[in-house]
Amino acid sequence: MTNILEVNQLYRKFQSGTKTLTVVNDINFSIPEGISCAIVGPSGSGKTTLLGLCAGLDRPTSGSVSLNGIPLNPLNEDERARVRNQHVGFVFQTFQLVPTLTALENVMVPLELRGEGTKEVRENARELLESVGLGDRTHHYPTQLSGGEQQRVAVARAFINKPKILFADEPTGNLDTETGEHIEDLIFELNEKQGTTLVMVTHDLELAKKCSRIIKLKNGQVFEDSAVEQQPETVVK
Repeated sequence: MTNILEVNQLYRKFQSGTKTLTVVNDINFSIPEGISCAIVGPSGSGKTTLLGLCAGLDRPTSGSVSLNGIPLNPLNEDERARVRNQHVGFVFQTFQLVPTLTALENVMVPLELRGEGTKEVRENARELLESVGLGDRTHHYPTQLSGGEQQRVAVARAFINKPKILFADEPTGNLDTETGEHIEDLIFELNEKQGTTLVMVTHDLELAKKCSRIIKLKNGQVFEDSAVEQQPETVVK
């Protein structure tokens, strides 16, 4: 099985006054295509920093990241942005929608950045919004949508370019339980339908157990990396 993400001897250090903080400390792992992987750990363990490094949103202090066979270290910011646009979907905890664009226009943004603002793209965006239950909200602006609805728009946007890999940073962290469970179901459903690799940061161990693999961080290091044994569904007769 081909690895879509490879992380080798990764470090990320920050200067805080006279002290150097090592937030990501010698992390190594690889993730095969098509699986779902949760990155978990206590607050301050380096989860979000690691996710940003894997997605090319930040540069490591040392070490390397290869995404879909492309080494990210030699690339400048514009080149990394192109890699993200072509291969990556990202669901942020804080939605990151453009307030002056409608739900439909927000979903179309990744492909419009490629110069693909065609009628077909608009129809694909409309279908994705319908698939996340927002077919009747296409022309609403973010301020006219609830938090759960905004996150559903963000999920649809993440899948519009049919990414090879989806990174999700606490995608249900700002949502109520019922809405959060719906967003979880959507991410896993779209992940399965499109065969997209899923890498998710979460503090929710029950959500993490829905993934096929869990990487646990502590003090910026991997202290456990294990496959999850999925329980068979109970059949009610």
